[in-house]
Amino acid sequence: MDFQVSLDTLWVLIAGMLVFFMNLGFGLVESGFARAKNTVNIISKNFIVFSVASVAFLLIGWGLMYGDGNSIMGLKGLFFLGGADNSPATGDAYQGVYSAMSWTGVPLTAKFFFQLVFAGTAATIVSGAVAERIKYSSFIIFSFILVAFVYPIVGHWIWGGGWLAELGFWDFAGSTVVHSVGAWAALAGVIVLGPRIGKFDSHGKAHAIPGHNMTSALTGGLILWLGWFGFNPGSTMAADPMAISHIVVTTNMAAAAGALMATALAWMFLGKPDLGMTINGALGGLVGITAGCAFVGIGSSLIIGGIAGAIIVGGVLLLDKLKLDDPVGALAVHGMGGIFGTLAVGLFAQDSIAPGTTGDGLFFGGGFGLLTSQLIGVAAVGAAVFTVSLVAWLILKATLGIRVTEEEELEGLDIGEHGNRAYPDFVQTDNMF
Repeated sequence: MDFQVSLDTLWVLIAGMLVFFMNLGFGLVESGFARAKNTVNIISKNFIVFSVASVAFLLIGWGLMYGDGNSIMGLKGLFFLGGADNSPATGDAYQGVYSAMSWTGVPLTAKFFFQLVFAGTAATIVSGAVAERIKYSSFIIFSFILVAFVYPIVGHWIWGGGWLAELGFWDFAGSTVVHSVGAWAALAGVIVLGPRIGKFDSHGKAHAIPGHNMTSALTGGLILWLGWFGFNPGSTMAADPMAISHIVVTTNMAAAAGALMATALAWMFLGKPDLGMTINGALGGLVGITAGCAFVGIGSSLIIGGIAGAIIVGGVLLLDKLKLDDPVGALAVHGMGGIFGTLAVGLFAQDSIAPGTTGDGLFFGGGFGLLTSQLIGVAAVGAAVFTVSLVAWLILKATLGIRVTEEEELEGLDIGEHGNRAYPDFVQTDNMF
């Protein structure tokens, strides 16, 4: 076997495992930001969602996203059938089934695994935004729909050689493909579900519902930060030392800047350096740099991360004003952060960093061409994902129902949905709303 292929494959699989490990990070962040009485439900959703995603992506999503077809969707390779590896290690001739993935020489199964963990991440984003009132069964069904159909079709537009790729839209590791898709799907769910009991009073004023375990939230945030070192540099899908090193640094600096900016603004406007804002600020910086991590300079990554951190603080406060109840801030982090990060490519990209890809962004003399393509991509993906997700949520609401009963919500979903508690030795005291 060719040594370079072996090295590339090892790198891609390790990076994919880091992204898989982010499921733990999401589970800890989401459960920490929620109340104790819903802990089992939230961590169970984060566990089961990757299982659902694995089956959905294998059977349907992979082929729709990367199979050869037209500018809208893949039409070949469903059920993971057909198409030999195009890796030199296999000695097989490429059969023209997954042409969009022919640029990387690792085995087909390595390509599939790495893209699978990204698909699972998109579904996991939804979990936090709809926490503390969603029916477990309806969440599972929606997750399957998202990963089998919604995520891969819009993903095909960008990473599968579809119409946005032809337009000149760039998203290196998924600010739009993964994060915005998850957030648009979550937004539709939040609207259809409505807010948690007690979140808003009769005058529409938002009331804080504190998370029960900030140690868990912090641990999860750090795991996500670690996982992003697989998420972004792993998207090279090759052990390219210069590219990987550059991406690791831009990723890290954006996270640091996001955390610092969110902390400072929370301190300024809320009176205290709120830990939740600090964590989400770092995550916002990570989401913000994901699209451009391979295309922008290190200095630019600091600016992108700092702006993303500011957007998160403003976004969380804005969502409350709009009466959109998101217990973990996923809409701000993954939605607003993903939109800004995608547009940031059009502003900060430098052709000298990744020659032959994006060209220069607006701030580096490239004009408005790249930014225009990014704007079109953001709008198209947002409109498509939100519309289809809204229809899916409404159908589920009209058939199976998507929200637990008022009694179950007040008691906690751990008992009503799962029949046990995360902390059975402690007295439950938070059932007043």
